[in-house]
Amino acid sequence: MDDTTQHRRRRPAEAQQPDGSPPGEQDVAHGQELEELREQLEQERQRADANHAGWQRATADFINFKRRTEQEREEQARFANTALILNVLPSADDLERALQHVDPALEGSVWIDGVRQILRKLKGALAAAGVTEIEAIGELFDPNLHEAIAEGEGEEGRVVSEAQRGYMLGGRVIRPSMVVVGRGNSPNPGVT
Repeated sequence: MDDTTQHRRRRPAEAQQPDGSPPGEQDVAHGQELEELREQLEQERQRADANHAGWQRATADFINFKRRTEQEREEQARFANTALILNVLPSADDLERALQHVDPALEGSVWIDGVRQILRKLKGALAAAGVTEIEAIGELFDPNLHEAIAEGEGEEGRVVSEAQRGYMLGGRVIRPSMVVVGRGNSPNPGVT
């Protein structure tokens, strides 16, 4: 090899970078740039995770909202006819009272049987609408179900008679039973 060829060849340690900077500086700059890119990537991942978590919360909130709305709609449908039912109940009460006081001479008549059938149909329609009767006689007095109108002879705290039947609609009291509650039998008459 001649001197000119040797001069053209440079050793790698002496080679300059394309931008003219010494060989080690560019590697350091690339390392810093790579570290900055890694930090940016990590920040973007954290932001993406936060966005994903927010999306999951929003989805869960929406599902809960839909469920609540559906429950409220069902509840409104169930209780939409409450006013109508409350207006019909006195008629059912009147029919029951009338049938309890039928003259024995009319007991077997077709007319009385027709009234009984009307009452059965009315009670069937109420039951189909979700209306149930509140059991009262012999039960412990419950202020959530019963309205005490008097005290009478009988076991203390138990319902001894019912003046007006109570009703529930879908597990909710729409009219409490009006009842007489036992005051307990005292050993001395006149002492309570």
